[in-house]
Amino acid sequence: MTTALLVAALLMGFFGSPHCLGMCGGLVTAFGLSMKDVSPAKRRALVFTYHLGRLTSYASLGLIAGLIGTTLLEPLMQGNSTPRILLGLVLVFVGVTMLGAPFLNKLERFGMRFWQYLSPLRQKVFPLNTFPRALTAGLLWGFLPCGLVYGALLIAVVAHNPLSGAALMFVFGLGTVPMLVATHETVGWLRDKIGRFRLRQLNGAIMVLSGLAVVAVPMMMSSMHSGHGNGQMDHRSHSAMMADEDTAHDMNQMNHDMTPAMDNTMDHSMHDMGDDKNSMPQSQ
Repeated sequence: MTTALLVAALLMGFFGSPHCLGMCGGLVTAFGLSMKDVSPAKRRALVFTYHLGRLTSYASLGLIAGLIGTTLLEPLMQGNSTPRILLGLVLVFVGVTMLGAPFLNKLERFGMRFWQYLSPLRQKVFPLNTFPRALTAGLLWGFLPCGLVYGALLIAVVAHNPLSGAALMFVFGLGTVPMLVATHETVGWLRDKIGRFRLRQLNGAIMVLSGLAVVAVPMMMSSMHSGHGNGQMDHRSHSAMMADEDTAHDMNQMNHDMTPAMDNTMDHSMHDMGDDKNSMPQSQ
């Protein structure tokens, strides 16, 4: 788990929080109405408690997602570039989703069925006038179907580490907190700024580019390194060929230099043998 991935999760939660407000606005309003009879100080403490419950649910889901990534994907990721490629593709997918592609709508509809199944349990936490009820409400809130949450969970899966998945989802949840605890005036200001400057789309584009870089840059570096290695091999082969040619040239030169000397020596020896024969006494 890198710091860059945690920052990406935090920004994903923050710039996607207008979407969260649309999904969770009614729930937050219901929570607020159920706390109308408590003191302001206790109200703030209860708000903190149910958000803590929500982040705990996110972290638990991230832990499960990371465990799935470890048990199912880890055996396929040993000694190859699959983890990096898969992470890059998921970042591209999530980035395109933040740009507005409705890839996770069907998953949201499936999650809504589970959310409706929890309806009887949700009714029991109202009114939110005690800390156990507020914590339970927050834990249940973490299962509200949301495409942005599902996108973050996909990143947690490819983190291929349960603790990393939990940390990533917790940080993602932190990014959504400012929008969900802001006052009505502040919410309007935040939504206006994020919408005017298209910060969600900008963050989505950054995630797409980051995913492409995660996939492509190491491949390009590997290709360049391979080409450099081949160049070195060609250079070494050329040097070896030059060395062989130099050796052959030296041998030829040595043969050329030695041949006259050997011929002179042999001629001199033959001449001496002839003289010795003439000097021998004649038989009677």
